[in-house]
Amino acid sequence: MKKSFNVLNELLVETFNDILEIEQKALKEGAFSELSITEIHTIEAIGMYEPKTMTEVGKTLDITVGTLTTAINNLVKKGYVERKRDEIDRRVVKIALTRKGKLAYRVHEKFHSDMVKATIEGLTEQEEDILIKSLDKLNNFFKEKYHLHR
Repeated sequence: MKKSFNVLNELLVETFNDILEIEQKALKEGAFSELSITEIHTIEAIGMYEPKTMTEVGKTLDITVGTLTTAINNLVKKGYVERKRDEIDRRVVKIALTRKGKLAYRVHEKFHSDMVKATIEGLTEQEEDILIKSLDKLNNFFKEKYHLHR
C-alpha cells in the first residue's frame, strides 16, 4: 500500500505538471504563440459549431461573465473570436470562433487526442475500464472536495 501510494502520488503530480508545461511549450513554439493556456481553454469552451452566450461559456469555465469579458475582448482583438447578434433576439450577443479560432481549437484538440491515444495504447479493454473508473473516481473526489461544478 505504502509503495503504490507513493508511486501514484508521484505519477499524478508529475503528469499534471507535465501536461501544463507541454501545453504551454506547444503554444509558445507553435503557430498560436500569442495565446495563453487560459485563452486556449476559453476557445475550447466556446466550441466549434454553435455560437454561445457569455453566460454559457462562463459556466463551462466556472468563471464570472465579468472575468470572461476580459478574455473575450483579448481574443476578439487577436482575431480568434467574434461577437454575433442572435438571429431571433437581436438584444442577445453570442460569441463564436473565427476561422483562426477554429484552427486553434483543432490543434489543441489534436494534442488531447494524441495524449489519450498514447495513454491507452497497448491496454486491454479491461485495463482501459479500470483506468477510466480510477480517473472518474479521482475527478469526482475533486468535484466533491473542492466544490467544482463543471
